Amino acid sequence: MTDVLRRGRASLAFSFLVQGVAFALLVTRIPAIQDRYGVSDALLPVFLAAVPVLAGIGSVATERLVRTVRPSGVLRWSQPVVLLALLGVGAGRDMAFLAVSLAVFGLAVGALDASMNMLGVSLQRAYGRSIMLSFHAAYSLGGIVGASLAWVGAHGQLALWVSYLPVVLVLMPAALVGSRWFVDADSGAGGAAKEGGAARVVTGGGGGAGAADADPEGHGRVSRAGGDEALRPGGGVAFRMLLPLCLVMTVAYIGDSTVSNWSAKYLQDVLGSSEQTATVPYNVYMVTTLLGRTLGDFGVRRFGAVAVVRAGALVAAGGFAVVAGAPGAWAGMLGFTLLGLGLCVLVPQTFAAAGRLFPGASDAAVARLNVFNYVGFLIGSPLVGALGDAWSYRGAMLVPMVLMLVTLVYARSFAPRPDRYGGGHERPHTADVGRSSNGL
Repeated sequence: MTDVLRRGRASLAFSFLVQGVAFALLVTRIPAIQDRYGVSDALLPVFLAAVPVLAGIGSVATERLVRTVRPSGVLRWSQPVVLLALLGVGAGRDMAFLAVSLAVFGLAVGALDASMNMLGVSLQRAYGRSIMLSFHAAYSLGGIVGASLAWVGAHGQLALWVSYLPVVLVLMPAALVGSRWFVDADSGAGGAAKEGGAARVVTGGGGGAGAADADPEGHGRVSRAGGDEALRPGGGVAFRMLLPLCLVMTVAYIGDSTVSNWSAKYLQDVLGSSEQTATVPYNVYMVTTLLGRTLGDFGVRRFGAVAVVRAGALVAAGGFAVVAGAPGAWAGMLGFTLLGLGLCVLVPQTFAAAGRLFPGASDAAVARLNVFNYVGFLIGSPLVGALGDAWSYRGAMLVPMVLMLVTLVYARSFAPRPDRYGGGHERPHTADVGRSSNGL
């Protein structure tokens, strides 16, 4: 494996980490944002729902944008916009400014999430083994860092802009510098025509050795015998084939949004914990998510993606069952711990499966799949809230449990085709990597 690929992997992981920090700083300070701008309880859900809706629009737009601009270029410039929008949320004074800042944040987050996962899928393809979970582990680590920084700001009663400004001043230039080493792994005729500053890797999913040909730009490109589907022009995305993965992505984010939005309230109001104890489950969830994603790639290589997804869904369903039946706060925290260990593998493996399913159009597949990230986020929190008010919060926790069990039906969609990431089944691959530009 070349140094260029290793640097590309490290720089992309850092981008995932930065995004985790930024998102955690936003969602964990929602009460402070509400107080700063005087947003009523009735209006707050409108603001919160607007962010994932606009993020979905940003993801769809990114699918079209990457036909002419490399995913690395989209990521390079969307990340600073996200950070500046976060600062805008903390620095504004009136509700109109908040609305504009959140709108920019949502659109940029959609582009950022889509382009990050495009690069992750293509880098995994270049590596020829499962590495996708490691990127999402970096995101989880960023979430822990961001939540910790938010706690410091809240504990010190700092103004929002005072909490956000040092983070933006440190992370924005670091992200821009790190973007110098992004690596695009293009596939298809559209990808081969892209121009930009990052290094480029073109790999296919078929077997057999390939001969590397230098292109006029000085970047490496692989030509293979046997008609590799990943390099075939005109590859498209059949939504019917993508639909099972879209459903799994939606369910995974219904589960994730349930934890992020309702864990503290559930522990305090249903299980009778103290206000301080009620803040623990989300941190525990993030830590176990980090642990599971750090080790998850080894599990995929050893047992295969289907087995890991099935195990994750079963553990997550068990976690919701424990939460629903918990007699007290500590049992509830055990349930949220299981949720972190189970849910953590589903999203990264869903993106990876889309890349394998459409090797000639992975960017488009990832962008469309990413929209269902926000669909799940939009459904999850209102669904649990409505069921909790109409029925009971314990009963509401059984709904995502059932949805997790339903995903077991679709686990077969994660079977490698044509690639096989796992011990003893790694495909031969050749990747001739050119230079990476040092320009921003």
